Amino acid sequence: MTCMSSPSDDHRDRVGDGEPAGRGSAAPRPGTGLHGWLGAHEESWWIWILEHAQDVVTLAVGLVLIVLAGVLLVAAVVDFAHASRPVADAAQDLLDQVLLVLILVEVVHTVVITLRARRLIAQPFIVIGLIAVIRRILLVLTPAAGNHAASTSELALLIAMVAVFVAALIAVGHFEQERGFTAE
Repeated sequence: MTCMSSPSDDHRDRVGDGEPAGRGSAAPRPGTGLHGWLGAHEESWWIWILEHAQDVVTLAVGLVLIVLAGVLLVAAVVDFAHASRPVADAAQDLLDQVLLVLILVEVVHTVVITLRARRLIAQPFIVIGLIAVIRRILLVLTPAAGNHAASTSELALLIAMVAVFVAALIAVGHFEQERGFTAE
């Protein structure tokens, strides 16, 4: 996702034998990409439009997620405050909702990083997965009405997933540090 300055940039790419890229040929020559059908200027203009449309959609998704996180958080706090059941059960539901809100906020953080860096960064996705697994572990281990008893194999799988996510965070952090990438 590279950013081009504007659709009016004058790119004079040439194709093959020195002829300007244009609409003149019926089919593109191998290795020429869109240049066989579109001129270089037209191609860069379409790429510019697609990149900015992608940014608009990404921004809209981020805004919807923020609104959803806010609504979930307010609803969870109101539900907890007006709970007519034992505090332990209400606290478990509140914790579950707060962790879901945290997952949504991490997704929004990932959207922001993607818009800033113009590339996809793996660490936020790993954090989202880690939070989701921890949320599941808490849900399985907390005794409440409606929860099924966790099997040993399910708990072992969840713990293994936590270990894999932590190892992935360390590996990706090390890799990005070596390459000079930053998440912010």
